[in-house]
Amino acid sequence: MKKPLTISARLFTPETLQRCKLNDCSGACCTYGVWIDLLEKEKIKAHSGIIRVCMDDVSDDPEKWFEDEIEKDPFTESGWVVHTKLVWRKKPVKRKTCIFLRSDHKCALQVASEKLDKHHWFLKPFYCILHPLDINEYGEITLDETQVILTEEKSCLRYSEQLFTPIIIFEEELRYLLGYKIYDNELNNAQKVRILETNKEEEKNIQAGCYQATDYHDR
Repeated sequence: MKKPLTISARLFTPETLQRCKLNDCSGACCTYGVWIDLLEKEKIKAHSGIIRVCMDDVSDDPEKWFEDEIEKDPFTESGWVVHTKLVWRKKPVKRKTCIFLRSDHKCALQVASEKLDKHHWFLKPFYCILHPLDINEYGEITLDETQVILTEEKSCLRYSEQLFTPIIIFEEELRYLLGYKIYDNELNNAQKVRILETNKEEEKNIQAGCYQATDYHDR
């Protein structure tokens, strides 16, 4: 059984960040492929017919879409993951990418999901939906430091002149992965903590003001 996930406090900190645009990044996040749970692999194989139609010119054998080696992963459904195969692309630039990335920068799994009249992430692997978010050692969904993200070439996040909170930027992903109840509970708890911290700060300021006033009258 996978470990339960929670949301890191990092995602509640407003940042000068915004989402990338597919036309700008050309699906750069798909360059290295992805680890997928073995149950996700079986799901993909079960829908291989329609997925193959949505893919570029690759093998018709679904087993050849994945590497052979499997690894343990405590955060996925089965606890075991396998990596997608990488293939050489000539368009838009010569590079290796995930086998499911198309020449139009779209994901064949997402396109196939829509053709099935399912949610667009129906066939999408957990770690694809999660990206560029990550999981820390405590099982919390988190995000790299802002400077690291902004200096990464073709990053999945861009600089914004306005402040945005990551938990809001990635609301759709977090609700899909964690469920509406957990997301709302995490958001409500964070708001309560913020209110308490604000009240404590205001109380300190009031007390400081009182001390200053007392000191003034004692002169």
